[in-house]
Amino acid sequence: MFSFLHRQVVWITGASSGIGEAMAMAAAQQGACLVLSARRADELERVAALCRQNGATSCITLPLDVAQTDNIPQAVAQVQALHAGRIDILVNNAGISQRALALDTDLEVDKRLMAVNYIGTVALSKAVLPLMLAQGSGILVTISSLVGKFGTPYRSGYAASKHALHGFFDALRAELYGKNIQVTLLCPGFVRTNVTLNALTEHGEVYNQMDESTEKGMLPADFARLAWRAVARRREEAYIGGRETWAVYLKRWLPTLFSRFVRRAKVK
Repeated sequence: MFSFLHRQVVWITGASSGIGEAMAMAAAQQGACLVLSARRADELERVAALCRQNGATSCITLPLDVAQTDNIPQAVAQVQALHAGRIDILVNNAGISQRALALDTDLEVDKRLMAVNYIGTVALSKAVLPLMLAQGSGILVTISSLVGKFGTPYRSGYAASKHALHGFFDALRAELYGKNIQVTLLCPGFVRTNVTLNALTEHGEVYNQMDESTEKGMLPADFARLAWRAVARRREEAYIGGRETWAVYLKRWLPTLFSRFVRRAKVK
């Protein structure tokens, strides 16, 4: 099912753990040419070694903080130079979450969430897109969240950043119609990663606690399998998780009932 990944140049951000690592491993097993980016160089090397052992045609690491947008053009040029000018698939997975009430959250925290989750993703996608247009093909995959479709307590800035991704990439998809560029938004529910451990508190400290729902969530490898299947099927948007995915439809069709539900939901 994922044979389309064979020898494709696949660039994954946020690849040092969790969803990014799992998607890299799944692509490696199909013989992809991987480029792995994240801020932690040591963890990137660990993941890269596993990918090489599991079938990647090639795998390089490129440490990158997407919030430092001035560094993005150089990173794109490096990938081009290493892969004969090609980037076939970009997986925008770099991101950071939040665990704080809106009124308690410093504005700098909101800015940080937008800088990483939205601005960084948009900047990298804009930098890669001209190359995809020139080569006549490409796939832009962006990891959003179910809270990109609705908001919950303690996630105001995070939800805002994910909502913004949907606005941008929905518009971009329409603009790229007929250009052979696929734009796919993936919305995870609870996945068993370090996302809550690394989430920001109201003053920007690391939360360093594991939410019960996250701990009981889907395994990253299972998410990766469903994610790549959605990409293979050219899905514009996919909701991937357990029963929590039904909240998207509850919000859409019964918004008042959803509001009552979310006020009582255990989200922290």
